[in-house]
Amino acid sequence: MSFVHLHTHSEYSLLDGASRISEMVRLAVETGMPAIAITDHGVMYGAIELYLQAKAAGINPIIGQEAYVATRSRHQKEGRADRDPYHLILLVKNLTGYRNLIKLSSLAHLEGYYYKPRIDKALLAEHTEGLIALSSCLGGEVASRLLDADEAGAEQAALEYQRMFGDDYFLEIQDHGMEEQARVNEGLARIAARTGIPLVATNDSHYTRRDDAEAHDILLCLQTGTVTSDQKRMRFHNDEFYLKTPAEMAERFRDFPEAVANTVRIAERCHLELDTRPLLPSFEVPAGQTPEVYLRGLAEKGLKVRYPELGKVVLDRLETELAVIQDMGYAPYFLIVSDFITYARSHGVAVGPGRGSAAGSIVCYALGITTLDPLQHGLIFERFLNRERISMPDIDVDFDDRNRDRVIDYVGQRYGQDHVAQIITFGTMKARAVIRDVGRALDVPLRDVDHLAKLVPPQLNMTLDKAIQMVPELAQAEKDPVFERLLKNARKLEGLVRHASTHAAGIVITPEPLQQYVPLQLSITRGEKNGQEQRAVMTQYEMNAVQKIGLLKMDFLGLRNLSIIEDALKNLAETRGLKLDLATIPWDDPATFRLLQAADTNGVFQLESAGLRRLVQDMRPTSFDDITAAIALFRPGPLEGGLLDQYMKCKHGEQEIVYPLPQLEPILKETYGVIVYQEQVMNIARQLAGFSLGEADVLRGAMGKKKKDEMAKMRTKFIDGAVSRGVGEAKATEIFDLMAYFAGYGFAKAHSAAYAVISYQTAYLKANFPLEYLAALLNNDAGNYDRVAAAVLDCHARDIEVLPPDVNCSDAGFTVQEGKIRYGLAVIKNVGARAIELLLTERRAKGPFKSLLDLCVRVDPRELNKRVLESLIRSGATDSLGERGRLLASI
Repeated sequence: MSFVHLHTHSEYSLLDGASRISEMVRLAVETGMPAIAITDHGVMYGAIELYLQAKAAGINPIIGQEAYVATRSRHQKEGRADRDPYHLILLVKNLTGYRNLIKLSSLAHLEGYYYKPRIDKALLAEHTEGLIALSSCLGGEVASRLLDADEAGAEQAALEYQRMFGDDYFLEIQDHGMEEQARVNEGLARIAARTGIPLVATNDSHYTRRDDAEAHDILLCLQTGTVTSDQKRMRFHNDEFYLKTPAEMAERFRDFPEAVANTVRIAERCHLELDTRPLLPSFEVPAGQTPEVYLRGLAEKGLKVRYPELGKVVLDRLETELAVIQDMGYAPYFLIVSDFITYARSHGVAVGPGRGSAAGSIVCYALGITTLDPLQHGLIFERFLNRERISMPDIDVDFDDRNRDRVIDYVGQRYGQDHVAQIITFGTMKARAVIRDVGRALDVPLRDVDHLAKLVPPQLNMTLDKAIQMVPELAQAEKDPVFERLLKNARKLEGLVRHASTHAAGIVITPEPLQQYVPLQLSITRGEKNGQEQRAVMTQYEMNAVQKIGLLKMDFLGLRNLSIIEDALKNLAETRGLKLDLATIPWDDPATFRLLQAADTNGVFQLESAGLRRLVQDMRPTSFDDITAAIALFRPGPLEGGLLDQYMKCKHGEQEIVYPLPQLEPILKETYGVIVYQEQVMNIARQLAGFSLGEADVLRGAMGKKKKDEMAKMRTKFIDGAVSRGVGEAKATEIFDLMAYFAGYGFAKAHSAAYAVISYQTAYLKANFPLEYLAALLNNDAGNYDRVAAAVLDCHARDIEVLPPDVNCSDAGFTVQEGKIRYGLAVIKNVGARAIELLLTERRAKGPFKSLLDLCVRVDPRELNKRVLESLIRSGATDSLGERGRLLASI
């Protein structure tokens, strides 16, 4: 007999479900189930992942949720009565049902949240179309009333739901070997017989296989902060809460064969088809113009500013790009990005030169989205946008970190607050952390757990299996029964979702209100405004899911280095009257390269870590291209693959530069014969094998992600193309393999070059205007005492005096005063922003403070309290008003 699981909890029932969606789908396929549902507690986090994976596996995905139904109104939030809502399973039949579930899930979070996201019956009644409801587990209303020996009340509740859902309401029977369930099932059978409401059999699965029960129990301990040995904690009764096979379910419910058969009937009613085409917001263009015409006008106008002489190469590139943008329907996208960047620049928000592959677009350059000339730097448009690789363009933008939120607010006002949201992200249990978590739950001594966790190498993408292979002591630990148990469960939980938070940069913009497409919840706030927490919303779908359903995702990143640059330029204007335009600085400044060669790069963007300092010291950069290469090469792949060593030796003449073929010299000359950039792989494919740049980009993607099937097809095409152009087959094969090796490590030159611009600008300012730049650096590092100490050492090395804070001379931040840098008051611990604001306002209005008494009389004592005064005195900020000991004694 066939069967479908309709009540399942994945890892997205945070710290309550231990099933990975991929494992749920695999098990459904292996056991011959035609479909599988996902019904996480109060959220739809995993809906798109299940939808796509089940479709790919050839089974029917059923999106659902175990909703919480308030016992009274969702708006009532008073004590225990509203703290324990009933459970109800909701399953999506079609697109209408999907939209209704999104609405219910969103409003449960945005309006009904009280300990849990809650809907109520009034809201439910408005959104039943396209949904199937099951009465749920022992936490459901019908079951709860039966447990309270109120069969009449239970029947009344069942009939109320039936009136809402009609034939799409089922009474849910479960059997995990619990006495309460047996009692409830008898009551449900009687109600079903009297009312005609059909029964459906489910298993309240919280993990995939029976032997995952202990790992799940540990997960519950993490949720409740308890240990497994605690007998009074929340725990499941036994190991029956897994994804049972159809045979197991048929055997368990042999007295209710119809209830088992109904699972398949319900699944057959569910046939959701999601539209995954790109959904771009509309952009208002002047009357009589289309987005394409308007974009062309803006690009042509911008191009005349960027290139005083418009040659054929420039115009041909513009036409090529505009044709692709128009064919793919992405003109509104470019207009949206151009619009908010124009807003940022005209409202004093610093914007980065670009990031990612967008820097390869001449249209982006013409619109001012990027500031790096793609022709001068040999950047390729097809790496960014490509007819052969249909995907939404992805333009990520850096803003100075102080003003990023202003741009997000502008986008909200421009497109409507109900069209713009931040994006959720999920933290997972990494190798070291999962050892600590499991060890804590199993009550293993902290010292032992700490030692075990520290054996895991601190490398990116490290897993427990990798660590055990690499570290003999860790493998040896598995022979100890206590550690064996710990590691076995840690392996099962490794990589599971542990918590949700707000993505640092992701923003989604939708054409219609958000709740048409994506469930929402309240976000972790973006900070405080006037002391008030900001109530913002975020999607319940993570970044990849948002993009998979065709929505426009953008990254608005806050970059501290842009704030440093802004402050340095402001300092220059104030101290020297110099209005420096960074667009006009020379790119071959000797002082800048001397600073880089000396690895004097504290405060230089991307080049300040110990590893990169060593790299630039060894590399001895002499051009902008060297900085670009340094950023691209300092990553685990190139370092481990020996690319960096080869680059250095060839650059310094210690190794002969060898080009695989003479015709590759123009492509590889800038990197001394080493393939460093993805764009070089693309150019080789075009030059040697006659690939279009679009095809070359598909090849690059296949090589980078090691897609074997795709690479095999491309290999034949590449070799055939190269041979037809006079390259020997053996040589063509050798070059293809060489490209495949390097492409695994290759970096987008567009991204590296765009970031090298900021690296160069910060190095230029530090080398030529150290006083103003270091004051700006200190100002932006004020909260980080290690960074402040490093910047102060930088000042001492240049004989720049750093003056102590002073209530009569200091501003809030670090300032340049008479060729010296003065500490700001904001750096002093316990001295708040409001106290500083009042002190500075008073000093500017009525002059310096003459004594401590004068300071206390003139500034509001509620802000300038004893604790603040003590901190000011101890820091030396009041030394101009008297001797520290006497001042401390006087308060």
